[in-house]
Amino acid sequence: MSQKSYELKAEARERVGKGSARELRRNGLIPAVIYGDKQAPVSITLNTNEVTKRIHAGGFMTTVATIDVDGKKYKVLPKDYQLDPVRDFTMHVDFLRVSGNTAVTVAIPVHFINEEKSQGLKVGGVLNIVRHDVEVHCPADAIPEFFNIDLSGKKIGDSIHISEVTLPKGVTTVISDRDFTIATIVAPAAGVSEEEEAGEAEA
Repeated sequence: MSQKSYELKAEARERVGKGSARELRRNGLIPAVIYGDKQAPVSITLNTNEVTKRIHAGGFMTTVATIDVDGKKYKVLPKDYQLDPVRDFTMHVDFLRVSGNTAVTVAIPVHFINEEKSQGLKVGGVLNIVRHDVEVHCPADAIPEFFNIDLSGKKIGDSIHISEVTLPKGVTTVISDRDFTIATIVAPAAGVSEEEEAGEAEA
């Protein structure tokens, strides 16, 4: 399931433009916009520290939040944000309005479990991650937090495909025309001897 929702306090922003945005950032605020749901965009300002903290906590792009704009509350999903490339603070955020029947497209992170039960990894093989996340269509109020990939029994040369992932109800992958690869178990650069592989297989 998706992570627990949270609330951010915001104020309506009257002035827009680069000059106004620079002034806001000097005062510890960032410009943001709420759009979508066939309504006019709402320009707002948010506390920089609060938003940056949420971004670095993880799950920011897959967690529905409530934004309180001068007493009016909007249910939103972050769709994009910009970080200053040098100082690593948030410069701007785009939020999408959502409701119970809103379908969204999000990238869900992939977690690998039971690495110690993979025969290939135990003999020195390397987990080659092809996709660190999987893009899916899903209801805004039922966004998965992550997908677990079980490596139990995986040997060198094995591939893990999306068909091995059990998707929750209502969740479908954006790529639907092929059983795409998420990761592979490959031999290390130095190689693994046949004796080691045979010994692990017998064990």
